[in-house]
Amino acid sequence: MSNIPITLLCLASEHKGDALIRELKRLGARVYLISEEEWREENWPRDSLDDIFFVPDMSKSEDVLNGVAFLARDRWFDRILGLDDYDVRLAAMLREHMRLPGMNSSEARYFRDKLAMRQGAARAGIAVPPFVGVLNHQEINDYMAKVPAPWMLKPRFEAGAVGIKKAHSAQEAWEWINDLGDQQSYYLLEQFVPGDVYHVDAIVWDGEMIFAAAHKYGRPPMNVSHEGGVFITRTLDHDGAEATELKALNQKLLSALGMRRGVAHTEYIRHADGRYHFLETAARLGGAHIAETVEAATGVNLWVEWARLEMAQARGEKYQLPPHKYEYAGVLICLAKQEWPDLGDYNEPEVVWRVNKPWHAGLIVASPDANRIEELIDGYNQRFAHDFLAVAKPKEAQRMG
Repeated sequence: MSNIPITLLCLASEHKGDALIRELKRLGARVYLISEEEWREENWPRDSLDDIFFVPDMSKSEDVLNGVAFLARDRWFDRILGLDDYDVRLAAMLREHMRLPGMNSSEARYFRDKLAMRQGAARAGIAVPPFVGVLNHQEINDYMAKVPAPWMLKPRFEAGAVGIKKAHSAQEAWEWINDLGDQQSYYLLEQFVPGDVYHVDAIVWDGEMIFAAAHKYGRPPMNVSHEGGVFITRTLDHDGAEATELKALNQKLLSALGMRRGVAHTEYIRHADGRYHFLETAARLGGAHIAETVEAATGVNLWVEWARLEMAQARGEKYQLPPHKYEYAGVLICLAKQEWPDLGDYNEPEVVWRVNKPWHAGLIVASPDANRIEELIDGYNQRFAHDFLAVAKPKEAQRMG
């Protein structure tokens, strides 16, 4: 067995993870990928894949399990990685079935199940907006009598803002809940807390958060998803009070939820009382080109480092974070009214990346000067709204990130 390359199976329910796949191959791994038929024609890094398989629907976990078990008859898989939010639970289930290292299903729930992660955070003493699982109806009535509206009805296993509804009264909440029928238990009810929303993107090794980048969204992602607009996030002052407090809170959270190694994208909201409240976390990279923004500010490619730490663990080696910088970056992205928007007039030297996707406009700016990033973002935000911004159906907007 010692002469057989480390073999990884990647699960990607949408096209992403090219840099991870290329780095795994560069490090000598054998790499397989499973994705959905919808993404067959995407520009996957096929030269770095030993094989790629497409299935009609990755949400049919038993079908995927049977397919992977069939592949395993003449292949040995050392690790399974779930690259998208929807793949985290599937990867955990496959690991358990095939007795492979990594998060099992119970551990993965803390990074997929919005109810489980809130319970875990609350047990650790981390502030969480008041919530209740949509399970016992008396408990829900007691909750609504005690916690003022409005409340957010959230699906426990969806990603981002998908499926979230806002109820302004008990009657409205019960109408939504009753409409769910047998699906009620897959939801939770949470008090709506207004405030600025932040995210921390981290690398964890042996239970320690060895890298973290703290950013602040322009408008909350849920607002952009439901109302449209330009998605914005930018790096916080590396030595400032906000970043310092968020990073310490993030270490406490990830330790409490049991993350041993990997990458995590976690969101917090700052309440009017000044405290940070935990919103949600995921054992994957942030969407909407957050990984590229982190790299522009720090030089750390989170996809590449995820590959490196998985290979180090598989080989019994120590993972070493590469040297990185402490600069600043921001991303703006929106759905566009043009199929291929022309960003030629956005030509300041700080522009380091442009989106290449139909019906989308987006770019990343980077600089050692945080004030310069704020200046560019403020100006570009207004120009994007005038030059490109299109309003999409809610489902399309939700999946943008």
